[in-house]
Formats: sequence, structure tokens, C-alpha cells
Amino acid sequence: MRMKVGVVGSAGGRLSDEVRAKAREMGRCLARHGVVVVTGSAPGLPHEAVLGAREIGALVIGISPAHSLDEHRDVYRSPWEDYDVLVFTGSGLMGREIEIIRTCDAVVVCGGRSGTLGEFAIAYDEARLIGVLSGTGGVADHIAELVRIIDKQTGADIVTDADPEGLWQKMLACHEDRVRRGVAYRGPIIHEG
Repeated sequence: MRMKVGVVGSAGGRLSDEVRAKAREMGRCLARHGVVVVTGSAPGLPHEAVLGAREIGALVIGISPAHSLDEHRDVYRSPWEDYDVLVFTGSGLMGREIEIIRTCDAVVVCGGRSGTLGEFAIAYDEARLIGVLSGTGGVADHIAELVRIIDKQTGADIVTDADPEGLWQKMLACHEDRVRRGVAYRGPIIHEG
């Protein structure tokens, strides 16, 4: 079974060309390694990752907040053309976060605002492998601080790197370790790079 990696991050706000390029390269990187890319089918940085993944031909799944394609497109004004599969949850922007995280084997955090903070919190509480694309601003650049403030051991593993390929290699090594040990409870462990 192919690994599924969610990309969560800023859907709006001020997004520099440099940060957009990093998110797109993250998508390309995941695609080059045969990963299924999952997002909340939102614009912004998650969509940049989708566009990068599609350049390489990856399978891309979007978890939509809408009940239908019409609502997704017209009410949420979210992209749909670049997805292979859209799953309509009908649960709204905040309600779909659980489905995004539970669909994935691992999650990449890129930038981020309040929605990304919620996605990170769910992934952290559910002991997921979390990759942080550092240098992308927002929530991503404050993960270590958040973990210190949360002060709760969940079994989540967090790896960070400013380079998409470097981040993927750390995530893959950590994923293989988690598989070998049966994702035993431990943590939080932050591997900064």
C-alpha cells in the first residue's frame, strides 16, 4: 500500500513566492517518492503542493468541507480541477480536519494559521508522524514552542527541515522506524534540522 501524506498549511494570507515555491517543491518531492498526496482541497500552500505533485503525476486526494462539487467550488471557492479524488465531508472547514489527519500516514506542516494549528493539534494528539517544512512562516515556524507549551506526551514524532527533500528523507527514516517498532507509544521527539 502506498504511503499517504497530508500537506496542511496556509490557505490564504500573505504568501511569498519563496514559500509558495517551497510548498510546490514539497509536492514534487512527495510525488517523486510515490506518495499519495492528501490536502483539505484548499487554495494557498496546500494547493501549491498539489500542483507540484501533479507535475510528477502523483495521485492527489482532497478532503472537502463541502457537501458537493458545486458547494466546494461556489461557496468555499476552492480548487478542484487538479484532484484525482475529492471526498465531500459536508462538515465545514474545521470539521474536515479529523478526516484529513486520519486519512494520512504522516502530515507535512507548511506555514499555517488557525486551521493549520487545529490540524497540527489533531495530528499531535493522534501520535502521527509530523514533518515541518521550516522557514515557511506561521505555525510551522513555532512548532517546537507549541510542543513545549502543550507539555503532553502523545507518541507523535516531529521532524523538521527547511529543504523539502531533506524533510522527506527524515520523515521516511522515522516512518520506517515507526513501522519496525509498531508505532509504540513514546514522544514527543523533535528532530530539528
